[in-house]
Amino acid sequence: MATTNRSDVVDLLNACAEKRILIMDGAMGTMIQREKLQEANYRGERFKDWHKDLKGNNDLLVLTKPSVIEKVHNDFLAAGADIIETDTFNATRVSMADYDMQDYAYEMNVEGAKLARRIADEWTAKTPDKPRFVAGAIGPMNQSLSVSPDVDNPGFRSVTFDQVMASYKEQVEGLIEGGVDIILIETIFDTLNAKAAIFATEEVFEERGFRLPVFMSCTITDMSGRNLSGQTIEAFWHSVQHVKPFAVGLNCAFGAELLRPHAVTIAAVADTRICVYPNAGLPNEMGEYDETPEVTAGLLKGWAEEGILNIVGGCCGTTPEHIAAIAEAVADSKPREIPTIEPVMRLSGIDPVQIATLTPAE
Repeated sequence: MATTNRSDVVDLLNACAEKRILIMDGAMGTMIQREKLQEANYRGERFKDWHKDLKGNNDLLVLTKPSVIEKVHNDFLAAGADIIETDTFNATRVSMADYDMQDYAYEMNVEGAKLARRIADEWTAKTPDKPRFVAGAIGPMNQSLSVSPDVDNPGFRSVTFDQVMASYKEQVEGLIEGGVDIILIETIFDTLNAKAAIFATEEVFEERGFRLPVFMSCTITDMSGRNLSGQTIEAFWHSVQHVKPFAVGLNCAFGAELLRPHAVTIAAVADTRICVYPNAGLPNEMGEYDETPEVTAGLLKGWAEEGILNIVGGCCGTTPEHIAAIAEAVADSKPREIPTIEPVMRLSGIDPVQIATLTPAE
């Protein structure tokens, strides 16, 4: 059965998440790098005379080399993934400006979603008892609303909030047009960028008259547990909890061993599902990831047994072998029970602030 009926997506995803820990796919970029594609592969026939280098523009491959992306999706689904991410991480006008391909951003999102949708539905048809879902991948952009790119002018910004929001809105519209089940705002290093993505997503939902499940995934940049815009994990949750996301969590950053304390933190404060997909350890001096599937899966097995996880997968360096090992490792563990959190005023700057109601002294 296909999962494109909007009224059924949330119910179906809920039913699956209540039964077991759901499995996300692994690293799209890692799998593309395995193909050792050259400039001509990225250009294809359509962009063979493009005036800028296109090698490294992985999102363009949904238009010029879709067979590569199809293989990645198939391999991760064969490994046991319930949820695959579209190859659209950088498919916004803002990010595509690096290649002067702003006008192709919408098409990339539509076609990336259609491709993933078709592959997921083929796998669902093979295993009707295990429906597969498509998450529309929305990355952090290559511009920051919180951090100045000019060290001599801390107040300068290369983009405005409205520009970022409009760029994200176009992306969300394209992903929904292509048939995604989930909006995944991921690798959030700048919470203000994420706010723009949230605003864009909510506006599209309102205009279309339906909602899709939203996943929010933060990435931390140092061992203190802060993202690049300076927020702690708990403060980040205070900033985005009004969205009532289907899942919130962490991705990228460090490997599972170093990410665990921060996952414990957000699992303790979030009254929704926890989704975590770490890197395969830390990169070596060549920028490659050496952590084996057995090590990654062994670490995440401990997380599952401790009741931290609802959804788990892999980020940089993780392959279908990693995802298969993770799926096997967490198969016997129950998903984390969503806690009931006392409703009090919670605010955030870079740190969380909780204003509790005081009981008058007798």
